[in-house]
Amino acid sequence: MRRAVDSDRRRTSASAVLRSVLDGGPVARSTIARLTGLSAASVTEHCARLTALGLIRETPGPRRSNGVGRPHVPVDLDDSRFVVGGVHVAVPYTTVALLDLRGRVVAERRLDHDGATEPGRVLANAAAALRSLLADAPARVPLSVGAAAGGWVDRASGTVVEHPLLGWREVGVREAIRAHTGLPVHVDGHARSLVNAERLFGRAGRGGGGASLLHLFVGNVVDAAFATHDEVHHGPRSQSGAIAHLPLAGGTEPCACGRTGCLQAELSELTLCRRAREAGVLRTSNPMHVVAAAAAGDRVAAGLLLHRARMVGRAAGLLLDVLNPDTVVVTEVGAVHRAECLAALREEVGADRAAAVVPTSFPDSVLAVAGGSVALDVLYRDPLSVSSGSVGPPPGPI
Repeated sequence: MRRAVDSDRRRTSASAVLRSVLDGGPVARSTIARLTGLSAASVTEHCARLTALGLIRETPGPRRSNGVGRPHVPVDLDDSRFVVGGVHVAVPYTTVALLDLRGRVVAERRLDHDGATEPGRVLANAAAALRSLLADAPARVPLSVGAAAGGWVDRASGTVVEHPLLGWREVGVREAIRAHTGLPVHVDGHARSLVNAERLFGRAGRGGGGASLLHLFVGNVVDAAFATHDEVHHGPRSQSGAIAHLPLAGGTEPCACGRTGCLQAELSELTLCRRAREAGVLRTSNPMHVVAAAAAGDRVAAGLLLHRARMVGRAAGLLLDVLNPDTVVVTEVGAVHRAECLAALREEVGADRAAAVVPTSFPDSVLAVAGGSVALDVLYRDPLSVSSGSVGPPPGPI
């Protein structure tokens, strides 16, 4: 029992040190001790261990305090070597990426499904694309793979329990990708993974471990995730955040469940694009084409995006009423790419709470970041899980 407690304490302390370096680096060890409450000796020990693992490094040019005493050599993340793989499975395509330790996208590729969403094929293609990205970056060492998707995703078992739009049920994503890559694989829902991305790397979360954060994801799938005190709520078998069938005031879209105005039916990009096609705005099913049409002066496209933003604002207001988070992060194409849409969304939320609503910190790479952040969250929670064997090539087919 004591050994387990000591192990947990070391893991927690190492996580606190690495997070401090991420948030403040280059940073002196004395500053880390002050921020974390750890002793100077403990910080020195953990920094030595994290340096040996290749996660941090001393920065050149030692600094002195007031010009006297021993030099204070800052430490910083070593983001030059390790990467994690990211896989995000959306309805029309899969995004595959490599991310460095700061959550920055090193390489990215999109794999169109072309209507073929059989899980074995989709996951095998994703693994092959990961191998290709790594082959093009021979100096990078992969630590693990994160996989994210919408729908009901069980983190503990690494399974997509149900994704109606893909037609997936009980798909063992972790085992499938691990079989193709030989790397550790971590799986979660994309709204929860994006909360973790904001916590670690985003404007809304960094340095705010005690703040509460809600992420509202509005794509083809509509779902949400909630974090407080640096922990994302999952619920039994990771089913929290399933908001697809919450009723939306003013909604008119029929839902497959038999009701009208369910969040997903009303707000889905599938609905947006269908309405845009019916209005003659576009012929495709790409929501970014609606954004492009609005940017080119198409008033109908702009009106569709504004209407959707207002409805998203109603959804955000509903979740604010229930959970009362410090910050609501919204991933929705209109609010991300058009200032007038973000303003309309905030207006619907209400002037007293509008400042709490912000767009995603990753507008140009949100799906790539979603996949990779599943793995990066595990790394930052338990950096000592990176073994010395990580400095060599990974086992298995990759």
